[in-house]
Amino acid sequence: MVIVSYRSRELLGRCLDSLERHRLVAGMTVTVVDNGSDDGTEELLAARYPSVRLLPQAENIGFGAATNIGLAGGRARYVLALNPDTEIEADTLPTLVALMDSDPGIGCSGPALYQEDGSFDHAARRTFPTPLSALGHFSGLGRRLGRGSLADYRAPAVERGPVDAVNGAFMLLRREALEQVGVFDEGYWMYMEDLDLSYRLAAAGWTTFYEPSARAIHTKGGTTGGHRDPRLQIAFHRGMGRFYRKHYARRHGGAFNAIIYLGIGLKLSASLAAGALSSARRD
Repeated sequence: MVIVSYRSRELLGRCLDSLERHRLVAGMTVTVVDNGSDDGTEELLAARYPSVRLLPQAENIGFGAATNIGLAGGRARYVLALNPDTEIEADTLPTLVALMDSDPGIGCSGPALYQEDGSFDHAARRTFPTPLSALGHFSGLGRRLGRGSLADYRAPAVERGPVDAVNGAFMLLRREALEQVGVFDEGYWMYMEDLDLSYRLAAAGWTTFYEPSARAIHTKGGTTGGHRDPRLQIAFHRGMGRFYRKHYARRHGGAFNAIIYLGIGLKLSASLAAGALSSARRD
């Protein structure tokens, strides 16, 4: 199990406490890769969680690169990429491990995610983004409609079963699948690396399975304070562009691709402007 932390000391403690309560998978080890938090994370782990392996980094190298460091050299059949703002329940890991044991074609699985107020996190199951579903997602039309092409990003038709992707906050991965398709693409500093890995798994014939009988709590946005600063906004939109360029652009002509990149740029500009306005109001 690999947890990447960055200035999330309290959330990480809650996550590790839940793992201590529900350590129900034989041989499970926990590795925390800390991205230069400088917030007492190292002291917390030394004092309260001595069995956790800590791999401290000098700076914030991003989620994918840090997770890959934690994955390196491991030999376990499964590896869990887990965010520090999650908490598992008693049956979460045993249910998912049993699921993947039962079907060797499943390369990745994920549970139903719930926020602290009990509301369902719809990002627990997703389809690969398209220009139309991305428009529906970011405009809010998809959430309001609930069905149709504009709502497809949240995979509303799937109650249980194969999906394009589960949430990067909790991805139980088969090591054999990772050895075939590769680990996280470190070209994504933050955001979209989970979708990229899911896309490569699907292209190689592996199934990603959403299992709602397994549950976990996800303090959505907990590691970012509930908002994205300009660096995170840029990383998010750069990730969108990288994903499109890597997996979709070759299918379309230059004019169509230019429209997509322009749309991503305009959305970034709008997000930065909205963030600046929100920050000014807080001040």
